[in-house]
Amino acid sequence: MQPVCGSPADTDPLWQDVQYCTQGIVPPAGKPECLKTTPNYVVLHGKPETQHNYLLLPSCRITGIECPFLLSAGVANYWHEAWENARQGGDVPVQYPNLGLGINSQSARRYNQLHIHMAGVRESTQRRLQALEASGRVAPQPSQWGDAQYQAAVTGADGTGDRTYRILRLNALTQNLFDLLNRYVVRRFGLDMAGQTLIVVPKMTATGFAGTFYVLNSDSSLHDGTNTCDHLLVYS
Repeated sequence: MQPVCGSPADTDPLWQDVQYCTQGIVPPAGKPECLKTTPNYVVLHGKPETQHNYLLLPSCRITGIECPFLLSAGVANYWHEAWENARQGGDVPVQYPNLGLGINSQSARRYNQLHIHMAGVRESTQRRLQALEASGRVAPQPSQWGDAQYQAAVTGADGTGDRTYRILRLNALTQNLFDLLNRYVVRRFGLDMAGQTLIVVPKMTATGFAGTFYVLNSDSSLHDGTNTCDHLLVYS
């Protein structure tokens, strides 16, 4: 898998940051603080550095969403770990009324070590997803994720207008989201895993977390699709 997933000897800046954390090396000036270090992942500040912009990165070498290791049975559940850290009461909570987790496609990312953004989403995004669910526009099962009736436009937080996403509802993040995406969207439609973006938005109500998650996917094969999570997530 090394040609696709990268080598431990690579000099990608984010991979070097991971190594500073896991090897107990004091990072040079200008490098991000190690907010949390575990055997499976580390948590760093994102840029710009705010209380709702963090990154979760595997402690092993994984370039990004295209790495086949992410589909294997033994891989850590990075999405669940990101949620557990970012949620209210987590070790690195996202200080924003609504939070979102996201990963960019290979072409849309800047650095080549897998990183899940833990950031905010606008209240309008949350309302839009709940409205789509109420009108039957959110897939209730992973096998239906790519069906046309579960593709819908969601307005971005960056002022660039609507983008089209395939939208799924899950009751928990216990399944491997990379595997679900590969099985029920990428292979089904003959797409490339490297071209996908993946976003998780916990459903929130006035009393807090509602116990379910919206899982959004998009790519450039969709009309008004996107290969980046940056349209929906709020970093600054």
